[in-house]
Amino acid sequence: MSALPEPVEEICDRPERWEVVDSAEAFRGRVVRVRVDRVKMRGGDGMEVVTREAVVHPGSVGVVAIDEADRVLMIRQYRHPAGRLLWEVPAGLRDVPGEPLRDLAARELLEEAGYRAEHWHTLVDAFPSPGMSDERIRVFLARGLTEVPPEEIDFERVHEEADMPVAWVPLDEAVAKVLRGQIHNSMAVNGILAAHAARARGWTGLRPADAPED
Repeated sequence: MSALPEPVEEICDRPERWEVVDSAEAFRGRVVRVRVDRVKMRGGDGMEVVTREAVVHPGSVGVVAIDEADRVLMIRQYRHPAGRLLWEVPAGLRDVPGEPLRDLAARELLEEAGYRAEHWHTLVDAFPSPGMSDERIRVFLARGLTEVPPEEIDFERVHEEADMPVAWVPLDEAVAKVLRGQIHNSMAVNGILAAHAARARGWTGLRPADAPED
């Protein structure tokens, strides 16, 4: 009879940082930079130093905006690295130092989709690609929506945002599209599935919009 596995600590992510022997910047771009670290890790014969590349990213937020008919507001945007037109939720970079994340989310919802929301909650936090990047995302739930006339929005859509149609998708249909592989954007996938789970609980137990990330 095999031995029982050792009990593990509570299943909850926690901060941790292993010793970095040295670090160098390999690339700096407009949004991201690449850092090459040499990190001490356990090996077969004890500790060894290994090289790990890390994409340093400012982070981002997204908004799952749901109307009174339980429809999700979605936008379509060209994503050059992926080579696709992706259906997404309104989202943006954390590119204004010190800006509260809810305020950033509200700004993106207004600029990209033309809506304001009365009720805000934190829906889900995630690291989209923790094996290579420190990017962290927070997806908000926005309800109590009001459409804003275009003339009241002081924002010019250019480049990828110049041709960005908006669509309303029933939440159940959006979930089905995620599971069929028709929606790929990680912010949208996380947010849609989390919103579906939250609705099943009657929208109870959600964290406040200003909930801490750690």
